[in-house]
Amino acid sequence: MDSNANAVEMDEMYRYQRYIYDVTRKYYLLGRDSLIKGLAAKPGDTIVEIACGTARNLLRAADHYPWSTLYGVDISRQMLTTARHSIDQAGHTGRIRLALGDASTLDLKRPFNLAHADKVFVSYALSMIPEWERAIDRALKHLAPNGALHIVDFGPMNRMPAVARKVLLMWLGRFGVTPRIELEDVCRALADARGMTCEFRQSRTGYWVTAVITAPRSTLPWHRAC
Repeated sequence: MDSNANAVEMDEMYRYQRYIYDVTRKYYLLGRDSLIKGLAAKPGDTIVEIACGTARNLLRAADHYPWSTLYGVDISRQMLTTARHSIDQAGHTGRIRLALGDASTLDLKRPFNLAHADKVFVSYALSMIPEWERAIDRALKHLAPNGALHIVDFGPMNRMPAVARKVLLMWLGRFGVTPRIELEDVCRALADARGMTCEFRQSRTGYWVTAVITAPRSTLPWHRAC
């Protein structure tokens, strides 16, 4: 699926869902607030969310890290419309900047004049991005020295009862969600290729997983590989 086709699909999916997205998703998109706390951003750090949706996570990050500037990118114009409204209502118009963009071709320089970011995160979006491996690699390219990419998403659900897992996967499929079973292997391989470290964890039932990929403190050798 090309970028334009994916953008059209996301706009159609969220044309009306965006109005109830935050209310409905809070019951099954688990681990998002823990991810935000785990960013551990320091004063002056820049924070970027890939596939920011309604800006729900960005707003919580803005409250948690009042000394940081935040940026959000999403492929859906519909979601960005809702995100801008939510940001304005929360009084964070000057602190959170948004841009239309595809995660698989992420470029922070063009919309934000931002060379690198200290903290990049993606929450329950890789399972909906066709070129999700490339999206991870592009995010890693934009990390500053000692920067980190934080991921939370659906896991393999391998420790759930078989029937429950089957029903859940069928239900998620209705929303275009495909848990990335190879996520851990891909994260570790991409981290190794760039001289980074990777921490990967999954919940007790395997329902959700997290990954933190951290860049080294010194130079940026991984940029030359892009």
